[in-house]
Amino acid sequence: MKTKILDFPVIIEPDFETGTGKPGFSAYCPTLGVADDGETIDEALRNIQSTIKFHLDCLVDEGERVPAGSRGIFTSVQVPFSGRLATG
Repeated sequence: MKTKILDFPVIIEPDFETGTGKPGFSAYCPTLGVADDGETIDEALRNIQSTIKFHLDCLVDEGERVPAGSRGIFTSVQVPFSGRLATG
């Protein structure tokens, strides 16, 4: 069987480890609704990649439809804002 490479958007955000308050990063794949974390961005990306692979394998095992990935355009926008920002 030929291997396909699927692209899924992943959102990485600074976060704190539950229970310890230790800083780290959360990774979330909105297409699949799965998340993981890591102490560094690289670790969070490796972990979410493993989580996505596991999720896709489970979908196949259960006979469910596997999303083809994303073909959208992903970017960010800068928005002028003069109000007070939350801290912490």
